[in-house]
Amino acid sequence: MPKSRIRKKDDFTPQSAKQATTIRLTSGRSWVAPLMLAMFLIGLAWIVLFYVTTGDMPIDSIGNWNIVVGFGFIAAGFVVSTQWK
Repeated sequence: MPKSRIRKKDDFTPQSAKQATTIRLTSGRSWVAPLMLAMFLIGLAWIVLFYVTTGDMPIDSIGNWNIVVGFGFIAAGFVVSTQWK
């Protein structure tokens, strides 16, 4: 049986410094973290204000739905946090 040809691979040579790509450290989404934190804090403040004022303060007419509104702001903060890189 004939012997197969041996393939020789080229030696590894790293790229030179001139060909190296630069890495950008900024992602362009600087608005995400402040908006996320603002949503968290608004939701927390809404719920705390509702409990401290015994249901009179944020919006009196919706009653216990103020808790849902507060958790809605917190959930929106989590949705915004998925855009953070």
